[in-house]
Amino acid sequence: MKMRSAPSASTAFLQRAMRPMSRDKADTLLLLAACVMVLAPHVTHLPIWATTVCAALLLWRTWITFRGNRMPSRWILLPISILAMGGVYWTYKTFFGQEAGVTMLVLLLAFKLLEMRAKRDLFVIVFLSFFLMLASFFYSQSILAAAMMVAAVVLMLTAQLSFQYTGTAPPLKRRLALGTLIVALAIPLTLVLFLLFPRIQGPLWGLPGDAQSARSGLSDSMSPGNISELALSGEIAFRAKFIDKPPPNANLYWRGPVFGAYDGRTWTPLQARMNFTGPVAIAPRGEPIRYQVTLEPNGRRALLALEMPLTAPQVTDNPSRLSVELQILTRKPIGQRIRYDAESYVEYELQPNASDAVLREWLELPRGYNPQTLELAGRLRSHLRGDTEAVDAILKYFRQEKFSYTLEPPLLGQHAVDDFLFSTRAGFCEHYASAFVVLMRALGVPARVVTGYQGGEINTVDGFMTVRQSDAHAWAEVWLKNRGWTRVDPTAAVAPERVERNLAGAIPPRLFGGLITLDRTPGAWMKALRELRHNWDAVTNSWNQWVLNYTPDRQRSLIQSLGFDNVDWRTLTGLMFGLGAIVTAVVALPLTRNRQKLNPVDRLYQALCRQMARRGCAPAKHEGPRAYAMRLTSASSPLNPVQKTAAARFLELYESIRYGSPDTSKAAQKNSSALVSRLQSLLAESK
Repeated sequence: MKMRSAPSASTAFLQRAMRPMSRDKADTLLLLAACVMVLAPHVTHLPIWATTVCAALLLWRTWITFRGNRMPSRWILLPISILAMGGVYWTYKTFFGQEAGVTMLVLLLAFKLLEMRAKRDLFVIVFLSFFLMLASFFYSQSILAAAMMVAAVVLMLTAQLSFQYTGTAPPLKRRLALGTLIVALAIPLTLVLFLLFPRIQGPLWGLPGDAQSARSGLSDSMSPGNISELALSGEIAFRAKFIDKPPPNANLYWRGPVFGAYDGRTWTPLQARMNFTGPVAIAPRGEPIRYQVTLEPNGRRALLALEMPLTAPQVTDNPSRLSVELQILTRKPIGQRIRYDAESYVEYELQPNASDAVLREWLELPRGYNPQTLELAGRLRSHLRGDTEAVDAILKYFRQEKFSYTLEPPLLGQHAVDDFLFSTRAGFCEHYASAFVVLMRALGVPARVVTGYQGGEINTVDGFMTVRQSDAHAWAEVWLKNRGWTRVDPTAAVAPERVERNLAGAIPPRLFGGLITLDRTPGAWMKALRELRHNWDAVTNSWNQWVLNYTPDRQRSLIQSLGFDNVDWRTLTGLMFGLGAIVTAVVALPLTRNRQKLNPVDRLYQALCRQMARRGCAPAKHEGPRAYAMRLTSASSPLNPVQKTAAARFLELYESIRYGSPDTSKAAQKNSSALVSRLQSLLAESK
């Protein structure tokens, strides 16, 4: 006879999972799902070990729920939690601050799920979850993050409601609908608070140190490779809304940091020029181009403007100035999204009468570096008859020799410019700008490196121009007699499509480490993807402009448009409470009207109970109609025999209607008119 083998552990677990779940298991799993949704946004910034610990604890709690095992002892959880707190200190070297605090809260929620033994533990978990939902906005305030948090709130409220039902709980679909309704009812009051609660300067979801945190964007120095790294990022650097007609793509140079000091590898600003605050000699030509810039936070002090701005834009609570190199610098690092208006000229003459002492600062080269480059400059110098010919000669050299434009240039040695010009001949914009400026200085022509962004893409949906980190660019400026500082882009000599279009026009985007190259040839699918991206960018931009960028100035403008001249905290507070009360009343009024109405029989029963209470015979909380009738008809009852008979008959019919079978209840309903008249006579006799 064959012996049947025992089922495996996995088979037994699946069999157990397929059985109908008890109410406690279902509610606990719903709570775990809500906690997973709360913790999910924090995975991107938590240390890997913390994410692993949280995942292990959640799986442990899920296993306990399915198996029906007992919770782990505190003596087991205590050493694990101590090790986790030690990991927090080892990672951040402190228990204080945003990163360490959020990590500890995440771990605390995961551990608390393994210690949930009473209803108060449930409330602790719910409160921790709501706090972590708020903390997630420290890291992202995008529309997707907000939508995910709304979904997490609905699921957490549904889990909380599920634990409150003492009897049979409604189906999950109805509980989710109730949780959604609760959130929907809070939306009108939330909008009032958002619009009228007194705003503060600075980011609402941030800490003072956030402005100093590392962010993607242009650096305060330039060396081979750091701009090509930005070219791989699709992150938005800023958006621009043109009031006047935008210039062609070839003139879209957004000016950023200007570098003049070179140590053989890295370009940095000339410190002596950074602090210069005198007037800048610039002669604009033509009409200015007006536009508005919405700059993303970058943790640095540089504002971006189209070449060439004449004045520094006004930024609320962060004064800015225009340096002698026409770089716009703010007093404080930009730690939040800001918006400013600017005017620029694409045709100009910059400092045509600069002194020899100033120009000498833009001729310095480090000694002992790039001997081949200096030798090339020496050979060319004897054949050139002016600075303009020197510029043309170097650009011709880049065009005629076998130089290539690439995002993956070879590594350069100690003599970086020599290696690039005579060996690798492959580079990105910073390689060409750096080599060009070194050659110009070696030829005796004052030159400097300018970094910023080149190009941009107009969104056909909302009309905003989007400039991404992939549009980061480096070019050169040379000083020519009677013309002043003149922009020269050596990259255009090698890859003109980079300037005429965008980076994608010069280098097709690649996926999976270069295994797949995307074809950017216009086609139906490319047009559909571009339209989809434009629509999403327009939605994101509207969210940034009207929600995240709702500043005190915009709040003040809104209140003034309503007819209030003096806008201060008293006005805002009065409007907030007044409009909040009206909105609350409007939301609450339908709820009061939709209260469950008593049927006529229940109203009669309550009227009888009130009459009997005046005679000292009020029903006890535990008494049903039958027990109450027995007490009213007992010898100790203050009612006379006729009243006892009427009360007993009424309570008998009431019991049949409320608790009898459907057939019995229908039969009793037919006698309702007699029941009402009999009760009226009872009340008349009792007076």
